Amino acid sequence: MTPPPARPPEKKKPLGVALRESLAYIGRALALVWRSSRALTLALAVLTLLAAAAPPAVAWAGKRIVDAVVARAREATLDWVAAELVLVVLQATLGRGLSLVRAVLASRLGTDVNVAILERAVRLELRHFEDPDFYDRLTRARREASSRPVSLVTESFSLLQGVLTLAGYAAILVRFSGWAVAGLLLATVPATLAEMRYSKSAFRLRNWRSPESRRLMYLEYVLANDEHAKEVKLFGLGPLFLGRYRELAERFLREDSELAARRAIVTHLLSLLATFAFYAAYAVMAAAAAIGGLTLGNMTLYVLSFRSGQQSFQSILSGIGSIYEHNLYMSNLFSYLDAELEGEPRGAATNGALASTNGTAPATKGIAPATNSVVPGGEAGIRLADVSFRYPGKSEWVLRHVDLFIPRGQSVALVGQNGAGKTTLVKLVTRLYRPTEGHVLLDGKDLEAWDDDALLARFGVVFQDFNRYQLKLRENVGVGSVEHLADEPRIVRAVERGGAESVVSELASGLETPLGRWFQDGVELSGGQWQKLALARAFMREQADILVLDEPTAALDAEAEHAVFERFKTLAAGRTSIIISHRFPTVRMADRILVIEHGSITEEGTHDELVARAGTYARLYRMQARGYE
Repeated sequence: MTPPPARPPEKKKPLGVALRESLAYIGRALALVWRSSRALTLALAVLTLLAAAAPPAVAWAGKRIVDAVVARAREATLDWVAAELVLVVLQATLGRGLSLVRAVLASRLGTDVNVAILERAVRLELRHFEDPDFYDRLTRARREASSRPVSLVTESFSLLQGVLTLAGYAAILVRFSGWAVAGLLLATVPATLAEMRYSKSAFRLRNWRSPESRRLMYLEYVLANDEHAKEVKLFGLGPLFLGRYRELAERFLREDSELAARRAIVTHLLSLLATFAFYAAYAVMAAAAAIGGLTLGNMTLYVLSFRSGQQSFQSILSGIGSIYEHNLYMSNLFSYLDAELEGEPRGAATNGALASTNGTAPATKGIAPATNSVVPGGEAGIRLADVSFRYPGKSEWVLRHVDLFIPRGQSVALVGQNGAGKTTLVKLVTRLYRPTEGHVLLDGKDLEAWDDDALLARFGVVFQDFNRYQLKLRENVGVGSVEHLADEPRIVRAVERGGAESVVSELASGLETPLGRWFQDGVELSGGQWQKLALARAFMREQADILVLDEPTAALDAEAEHAVFERFKTLAAGRTSIIISHRFPTVRMADRILVIEHGSITEEGTHDELVARAGTYARLYRMQARGYE
């Protein structure tokens, strides 16, 4: 494994700056909580205020009990004991109520924040998922989403509770000595500052190693996922990947343990200052009581107030440290949610979760012709105007100065070596990628000006790396057109057009069969069967007038592939189709063939024209033909 990158030096900030940073996201976090549940937020606020008043009240009742005992006042003693019992029960009830409200609010807010993260993810472009830096940002946001926002809010309310409680104790103690109150406050400051410093160090450590954390999760996925099990077993990869996992996990353990040990030792030593301050004040109070300077009741009250007040203040400062830590992690969440992404999709909202729609579109017999109007000027088709593309942060061009026009209704095949830029060209046409230079136009209108839903409705696409959804078979097909997910006749037609009738007939539950092995009763299919379902999924878009097949039959045998393309040729009549394939019997069906080399179109024409030209296409065709001799 490559050695880990050097950790960036830690920059220390003044206390005032750190404290301001610790409050930066409280307002936004409170807004999140308020939007999640106003009733629970109000309940949390009210219970916090009541809980803050309970401890000083219990302390005062304790003082009155001692005074009544010393005065030998039996009735008063019993009355104050009863009063203290009521206060203690109330305090316990308030504590239980706060725990309940926090737990319910945590679940509510965790769900809402995760939904917000995923809503943003749905709007991202493909390139954002392929950008390691942005993907790290998404990973960090998801990692903290379920706990940090509600923790920040509950810590803030706990801080308010602690401040109010401390104010009650301070009001009692100032009658004894203002210096005692000052000592109470100052003795706990050093430990709190240390906590804040180590919280910052832990945050920086986790953010710094985000890429390595993803590597750790990937190794775990490879070792424990059925998708990789065959090669892991056959190639004996288990010890290799397990060794890498163990090495990385042990390094994380060492770093976390070293930081935790330093944090525990330093904060413990500094916290002893608070203990020494308490016993110094305790000694003064006890001595004053011994010589009659304090009543026994007042001494009890002051000792309890000092100890509890000091704990409250320590809790306050610890809360500030926790808020500071939560705030650091909230910066990950909000930096992801606030990121202004160039070219972020516009238009109508994406489709929601899988669910039956209210009613279905009327069934049609066959594919209806496209109804998209042509813009003024009369150009009907796809045009790439001096298009170049390279990945963000990369210097190599994937496509360079591509000029191409595909008239509406024409069938085009793309041929070339792997990595030549064929799939990239298709992704530009479907606006999964946006050109680095130049423009892509559909019917004379730049793709940037198209509404998302209107544009996507015109495409039916199957990529070579299609998804295998762990859903029912009908859903695996139906998601090709979510608004028709409950339209069974349409699903049946798509299954027939994709050549997947045999797959359905071989399964006992037919369209209702759960697919994949992730969930109970799921049935795993062969690669070719999955590919037929992917083809059927593309044919769900009966209104699509542009069909794109990127190596869609790689897992099919020659006979099945021929049948699929014969069917495809019929279904694509009158529609634009773009086909990427390495199999020349398929390629030669196209009206026009484009040869792409090193990111540029070097040849184009029909099969016969390109064979006669004796160029790259002819060479590749003869190489493949010899393989069948």
